[in-house]
Amino acid sequence: MNTAQEREEPVVVTLTGCSSEDADAVFRALGRSYSSDRAAHETPRYVSEGHATVWTTTFDVARPRGTPEPVRLAAPVTAELQGGYWAVDRMAAALATSFDVRQEGMDAGDQEKDVQLHLESGVRP
Repeated sequence: MNTAQEREEPVVVTLTGCSSEDADAVFRALGRSYSSDRAAHETPRYVSEGHATVWTTTFDVARPRGTPEPVRLAAPVTAELQGGYWAVDRMAAALATSFDVRQEGMDAGDQEKDVQLHLESGVRP
């Protein structure tokens, strides 16, 4: 029987209400701990100025590869996590080591859940 650590455990992370620099800071913080579908050199950028932008990346939380560190954000970020219960909980815990996190909502299904988080700087001035 496979354990969660032996198979892929994807979590889709969607960021809204933030600058491309803050989106990059969040994705880089998570990338220190988990592999993702983003190339290491890839940075979020606006496709169309003046419109709401949503950035999405999928991370595999089954095999952590590093420890997250506190990260500074210029402004709060809204993050939505989607995936299996165990995987979303693990991702939320990783975010809590890098940022001040407040849960704003949660929807649960049979095998997946969707959590909405409010992220603020994990680094104090």
